[in-house]
Amino acid sequence: MRDELVKYEHPFFDFQARETKEGVQLLIRSKIANVLSPQYTITLAERDLQSSQFTWSFQKLLYDCLTDYVVELFTKNPRT
Repeated sequence: MRDELVKYEHPFFDFQARETKEGVQLLIRSKIANVLSPQYTITLAERDLQSSQFTWSFQKLLYDCLTDYVVELFTKNPRT
């Protein structure tokens, strides 16, 4: 996953990967100080990492996670 992460750079987020007992955890951290949720994480299983389509599936996963994370950062919305 680290080989894929170095291909991505964003002005508002940092990306990191770390190994856990369950697999590899993707961490997305806000570069903006004092946000409500400074970090978003998701764990990928070994089988996900070994997929022949990992490069493409990782990009979709990363974009989906970023979308989810940005939505979590709303401090006010009509549903709260």
